[in-house]
Amino acid sequence: MNTHKHHESTGSADEQQITLRSPAELADSLPYLLGFHPNDSVVMVALHGDRGRFGGRLRLGIPRSPREWPPVAEQLAECLIEGSERRGPRPSGVVAFLCQDPAPGETGRQVMERLRPLAQRLRTACGRLDVPVHEVLCISDGRFWSYCCPDTRCCPPEGTGLALPGTSVMAAAAAYAGVQVRGSLRDMEARLEPWNTPAAEEQERALDNAGAALVPRILSGGNRKGVAEETLKLARGLMGRLERAPGTGTVAQDTEDDALITHEEAAAVILGLQDRETRDRAAEWMEGTDAAPALRLWRALSRRCVGPYTEHATAPLTLAGWVAWSTGDEPSARVALGLALRLDPGYVFAQLLHQACNEGLDPEALRRCLRAERDTRAVPGSCRRGGGSSGRAVAARPPSGPRRPKAPRVPARTGPRAGVRTARDRAGRRGGERGSRSGR
Repeated sequence: MNTHKHHESTGSADEQQITLRSPAELADSLPYLLGFHPNDSVVMVALHGDRGRFGGRLRLGIPRSPREWPPVAEQLAECLIEGSERRGPRPSGVVAFLCQDPAPGETGRQVMERLRPLAQRLRTACGRLDVPVHEVLCISDGRFWSYCCPDTRCCPPEGTGLALPGTSVMAAAAAYAGVQVRGSLRDMEARLEPWNTPAAEEQERALDNAGAALVPRILSGGNRKGVAEETLKLARGLMGRLERAPGTGTVAQDTEDDALITHEEAAAVILGLQDRETRDRAAEWMEGTDAAPALRLWRALSRRCVGPYTEHATAPLTLAGWVAWSTGDEPSARVALGLALRLDPGYVFAQLLHQACNEGLDPEALRRCLRAERDTRAVPGSCRRGGGSSGRAVAARPPSGPRRPKAPRVPARTGPRAGVRTARDRAGRRGGERGSRSGR
């Protein structure tokens, strides 16, 4: 049995700490470390000091191809260890988890054996940086296996069943401290993913029509500011509509929120947010009474980015991640920002927010900058200076210096039926054709 002990603060007012003494308790603690049950994920947690206090943690989807495992393991080890050093002391150790459900016809034990090379890559990658890995657990099909413990009395070859939800020592401490587990990662992502219903085609047509109307206005140059003001006014109105409806934070609420926003309204705001300055101004709705309706709006708009407009969800997903982080919901923030980067790995705002959130930085620095820019605009005759002051403050926002305006990307139209999409058009766009977008 691996006897290394790990300590975790529950975050309560009196900083209550608990000690995890076995691989079983470590496996049961994972949802409380992240705030959700990870699916198809590699999770790494830094340990500090002789008592193994938990520090920084990161999560990444398990690459499908084993050929990707060596470089990914190296990158994860560097990110966790170097990120910990930027915040404070170097980790004294690491624990890792590989979480994946069995494929059809596969058993949990077979998953464990299939992922064993990845576990070894993680151990050697951390070892090269002189940080030992004390434990690597595989969690699959309701059981766990240790890659490090050779004692079959506590870690048998057939695996060990996870504790029933709510019965572990970590669950009791988390309940006492008010820490919530929000369900599975898959469930959290599903609330942000595009519609897969008959209404999706109607939404796609609305996006087509909005693009045909907005893009010429933006390309003309003089109307870009007008489009931005219209986008923000409409978004503010939708926030007010959502605020007047009761919010429960459930999937049922998502359905109710969707019903409060028309296809045309969603399309206009989605396309307007592709402009970076418009998106940055929308990011100012991050606190107080604005935060909750703004978060509901950004989530709803992410679900409306259907068909060839899937990548347009990057802007509302990033805004959803920012508001969640600003209001203290780090698990939801990481999920939303992770989805944004999955759509567009080069989206700078999402990159920097994701890094800052993972490194445990305080969002107040960015909030101060956004408040200052809002106050500056409110002064008659003032003009916004370029240079990205908020980006300099927390490295969580791209610079806003002079640049040539770009229009939101919309699927190309040619021929006499411009503005009308055929089934062949849609199939072609879904086949991977990509355009450019200004919202970086």
